[in-house]
Amino acid sequence: MCLTEPQCGTDLGLIRTKAVPNGATGPDGEPAYKITGTKIFISAGEHDLTENILHLVLAKLPDAPPGAKGISLFLVPKFALKADGGLGARNGVACGAIEHKMGIKASSTCVMNFDAAEGYLIGAAHGGMRAMFTMMNTARLAVGMQGLGLAETAYQSAVAYARERTQGRALKGAKHPDKAADPIIVHPDVRKMLLSMRATIEGSRALAAWVAVAVDVAERHPDPARRQEADDLVALMTPIIKAYFTDTGYAATNLGMQVFGGHGYIREHGMEQLARDARIAQLYEGTNGIQALDLVGRKLPQNMGRLLRRFFHPVLAFIEDNQGEADLAEFILPLAKAFGRLQQATAWIAQQGLKDPDEAGAAASDYLRLFALTALAYMWARAAKVVIAMDKDQRRDFHEAKLATARFYMTRILPETSGLFAAINAGAAPIMEPQEAWF
Repeated sequence: MCLTEPQCGTDLGLIRTKAVPNGATGPDGEPAYKITGTKIFISAGEHDLTENILHLVLAKLPDAPPGAKGISLFLVPKFALKADGGLGARNGVACGAIEHKMGIKASSTCVMNFDAAEGYLIGAAHGGMRAMFTMMNTARLAVGMQGLGLAETAYQSAVAYARERTQGRALKGAKHPDKAADPIIVHPDVRKMLLSMRATIEGSRALAAWVAVAVDVAERHPDPARRQEADDLVALMTPIIKAYFTDTGYAATNLGMQVFGGHGYIREHGMEQLARDARIAQLYEGTNGIQALDLVGRKLPQNMGRLLRRFFHPVLAFIEDNQGEADLAEFILPLAKAFGRLQQATAWIAQQGLKDPDEAGAAASDYLRLFALTALAYMWARAAKVVIAMDKDQRRDFHEAKLATARFYMTRILPETSGLFAAINAGAAPIMEPQEAWF
């Protein structure tokens, strides 16, 4: 995907890459264009793993209207294509530089120069943004899973280290008197870090599975109404998965490094690389701040709040159906409180954002996190219900661990929603009132 240019990232309406008809035709008889411009941050923009590379390039036609509405999408191959599909001469596209990065160093991140390169229009003229978002939304879900995968790697590594590393004694007395010291997994602070990683990872994995099912339903269900409902849920949850999962990934790799202590900061154990690699996921495919703006600015008001109903309705139904179950009270009550905060925050943003867009913008990141934490609480409450419904003699350590992790999430992580709710209600003034000169 060749989107970003030196002078524009998120604001793609500022792109300068031009596409001019050249009078030729492509392999299938479609009109050909000369593409000229520079793109940056292009992952695998140049490599020798395939015979050809096909670049999807955003550019503007001579008659393009201003801004993002004037962007078209073009297919630009590294090598020209013959009528039979074979490779022709080298096209006018070349790698100008390879970036030196903080992490993901095995991926070549390229500056790509297009010098009258032949390209072919994809879709309608000036319809490039809509076409490109088909790929970008899929990529955002994939980047969310990248964050989750890094978190899981960090967690497994940290647990293994915490079992092996011996330092000090348990606060209540030696757990392993036959050894010179106890493994650090006995210490409350280490356990808190490991459980924080585990609770967010497993809750996020459940949420990912729920949305993945919706992706399949949206693509393959025979009922158009069901497909639309599932597609609404996927659209709503995409910015949440991208932003929260990648925030979780970076937080988990840092917690993992903390468990390792000084050994985490050196290269020997690989933890510092996980932290460096995880950082990019919060930035590319739209920074997490952009995901938050997408959530409050596009997804919340879309179709008069129709997308929100795909999440709010099942959560409310679950709470109402299970609020009388005594065995589930420790999970349902925290979920209900967090869900209530989410509902109130949604109404607040809808009301205040109409009066002043800065109010919605100031609340956006806190709102996305509040939404994500509530969604994970819903996943954990559902998981707890499954375990509690089992006969106790059928439960194994796996099931008991699920209940214990669910309790940790509800009591030690979900309370963060109170602070987020308070911050949202503080409004935009504390953020927007300071003058630029004061920074």
